[in-house]
Parts: sequence; structure tokens; C-alpha cells
Amino acid sequence: QVQLVESGGGLVQPGGSLRLSCAASGSIFKINAMGWYRQAPGKQRELVAAIISGGSSNYADSVKGRFTISKDNAKNTVYLQMNSLKPEDTAVYYCNADAMRSPWSRSYDYWGQGTQVTVSS
Repeated sequence: QVQLVESGGGLVQPGGSLRLSCAASGSIFKINAMGWYRQAPGKQRELVAAIISGGSSNYADSVKGRFTISKDNAKNTVYLQMNSLKPEDTAVYYCNADAMRSPWSRSYDYWGQGTQVTVSS
């Protein structure tokens, strides 16, 4: 199995910053991509940012210029630096990994348990 453990959520004032981390562990042959999704109450889960193994990344329009996704391949860890946070960024943030457990298996999606980010004064 592959486990994803997130950390770094919390309460922050508008305009503040937070850094989320997500470490993947377990039976991992290769991670093709990792990303962050979020889900606010009453809304669908949405992609925030993703980064592929080659290093290319993409962002939701709502976070471009404020959030930065990065990864440490040696640690199988992905980070989300969130700056200039707004109340509308409040949500549960989930880590996602598209990973292969062996050279001959297909890739599967794995999810973390989620971490709460609350932006409020």
C-alpha cells in the first residue's frame, strides 16, 4: 500500500501564509504526479495545484501567483506554499499521488486524510 500523510494546516489570518507538506511512504516504485485538492463545505473537491515527475506544474486560476507547489523526490514529499491567503481559501486540503507499486503494474490514485486550512480574522 501507499500512504500519504499531510501536515501544516491550521488557522491563519487573511493575508497570512501556510506551508502544507505531504509525505508518501509504503510500497512505491514510481510517483508519476502529486497534487493538492481542496474541498470547502457544500462544494465539490477541486484541484489546487499539481506537479509531475518531470517538474512541470499547474495551478487553479484562483491560486495562481499566491500558491507554489514543489517536491522533494528523494523524500517522496510534496509541498504547497500558500501566501496571501484569503477567506475563500478555507477548506480541507487533500494530498493526492498517482503512483506505481511495481514496474509491471498500472498506476493508482492515492489520497491523504486531509488537513484543515481556515483563513479568518
